[in-house]
Amino acid sequence: MLKTERQAYILRKIDLHNRVLSSDLSIEINVSEDTIRRDLNELAELDKVIKVYGGALSKSFHSSFLRSDVYKADGKKIIAEKAVSLVQHDMFILTTGGTTVVEMARILPPGLQATFFTGSIPAAYEYAQHPNIQVIFMGDRISKGSQIAVGGEAISRINSIKADLCFLGINAIDGAGVSDNDWEVVQVKQAMIKASKKTVVLSITEKINTRQRFAVCGLDEIDTIITDSEPGNPLFEGFVATGVKLL
Repeated sequence: MLKTERQAYILRKIDLHNRVLSSDLSIEINVSEDTIRRDLNELAELDKVIKVYGGALSKSFHSSFLRSDVYKADGKKIIAEKAVSLVQHDMFILTTGGTTVVEMARILPPGLQATFFTGSIPAAYEYAQHPNIQVIFMGDRISKGSQIAVGGEAISRINSIKADLCFLGINAIDGAGVSDNDWEVVQVKQAMIKASKKTVVLSITEKINTRQRFAVCGLDEIDTIITDSEPGNPLFEGFVATGVKLL
């Protein structure tokens, strides 16, 4: 694989999953970790990624509430519009972080009265702009890669909530369920799922049938998957068979 092809592959992985690990890329592309580190350093110098220890972060995700160059922005707007249709007055709603959740927060109807719980800094910022939404920030130590509160205190607060809905921004989903590349964020997402009557997954189509290293939940713990494609897309046949609703 040529360097330009390799770096294009790396950028797409970062766009899809928000962060990458050098060790994983080395195995996927079949090159040394030194080669990957040089690629990441070069991409960081070009201001295309944020280089961190062991890998890199997406620039658009890391500054999602300040930037307009979010990956697949049009698709995420479609997902956000579908998600908003599930929100009703006086609901208690848990949301993770992620650019799709932030887009949903931006387009909530002005007249909506509901309570949103989140540990996401960008999402909390958007909820706070809404005239009738009560926002409760579940703070703890902030994961810089995901911009979400992680740790025991955040999980303890989540465990005390009985939410109507959980909107779950994800990194990957396949026949085995939802997966992620950040162990601490996984713990928070698992707590949110357990604290909610229903769980709604928000995912662009490109993340369907992809997998990351840490399991979040099985398909049996998901009620609805919202994507930017039509529910009849053949890509979703395996999910339909499990009884998961598609929007």
